[in-house]
Amino acid sequence: MKTKKSIAKRFKITATGKIKHQKSGRRHNLGPKKSKARKRRLRKPGYVKSTDALKVLAGLGLK
Repeated sequence: MKTKKSIAKRFKITATGKIKHQKSGRRHNLGPKKSKARKRRLRKPGYVKSTDALKVLAGLGLK
């Protein structure tokens, strides 16, 4: 089964098996529009919920 490359670019699997992704909203308009606290929160990775994890793993060709 081939890997969906769009999914492979967006998600990484951690050593503990969680699926990590970048949060949305960090591409542009980072000046006075967004607060410093909000930009700081956007830097941290997000993790995929367990209900969506099977879909992501299937796209990666792992399940």
